[in-house]
Amino acid sequence: MKSFWQSLPHPFTVLAPMEGVTDVVFRQIISQIGRPDVFFTEFTNCDGLMSKGRRRVEDALLFSENEQPVVAQIWGLRPENYYKTAQYCREKGFAGIDINMGCPVDTVIKKGACSALIKNHSLAKEIIDATKEGAGDLPVSVKTRIGFDSISLTDWVGFLLQQDLAALTLHFRTVRELSKVPAHWDCLPEIMKLRQELAPKTLIIGNGDVGSLQEVKEKYDLYGCEGIMIGRGIFSNPWLFNTNVLLEEVTITDRLDLYLRHIRLFEETWEGKKNPDSLKKFAKTYIQNFPDAGSLREKVVLSKNSTDMQKIIESYKATP
Repeated sequence: MKSFWQSLPHPFTVLAPMEGVTDVVFRQIISQIGRPDVFFTEFTNCDGLMSKGRRRVEDALLFSENEQPVVAQIWGLRPENYYKTAQYCREKGFAGIDINMGCPVDTVIKKGACSALIKNHSLAKEIIDATKEGAGDLPVSVKTRIGFDSISLTDWVGFLLQQDLAALTLHFRTVRELSKVPAHWDCLPEIMKLRQELAPKTLIIGNGDVGSLQEVKEKYDLYGCEGIMIGRGIFSNPWLFNTNVLLEEVTITDRLDLYLRHIRLFEETWEGKKNPDSLKKFAKTYIQNFPDAGSLREKVVLSKNSTDMQKIIESYKATP
């Protein structure tokens, strides 16, 4: 069955899944000001989702229909819970399911999950197979890195390309490199060759150090990968995906109004269920490149609650 992945333009854009960032609130804000072609949810632990504590986990899988196509990104250890979570995601109406095999956090690796699966092909295959079985007609994809201690294209990427995936997102760094070195986009020609040999229908999505639509076009023209995923670039420019907005033309009022909209939507959505301190991580996103930005950011970060945050921003706006 044809999935949404086949109907996307080339190159298509994807907003990367980021814990504590790309929740339903932030995705709604991005939807309103200029969206990517595809959204991913935050990482969602399928073992937690299938436990007694599921209510603490399932908020990560909230979405609105105007975000479609939206892909649920899941992680965990037990194949049977991937199967059940895939069923859950299908019933919820997601467009696809993505398996996180790239998170480099030490505590996750020690559990044997995410990027630890780079060293455990048998479990990785069990997880992929269980997810596909539970997903039914939903497309299943994987997001990973290009190796653990060193680059491993034939062994790891080649292995994944043999798993009949709808799409494969590659962060062009190893697990050990974290984000400390430039992304190895120079590996992509070999990966594209492998793809043509092993899985010509699997779409390749590149990820790492891309911060503008111009760079998206440049990477596509140079390497031919069908999609580009952008993560940290959204912090510098929330309007990144909007072809009609030039960042230098965005006014201070535009920035602050958007921050206020984000704070209010957070309050409306979570109704006290989530700590508003998480909104402070967006201070540098919205409050930058204008006089007194540093002092205003500091006041916002030191605020006691979301009401205070709004008062501080409104007060700045009202200052002549």
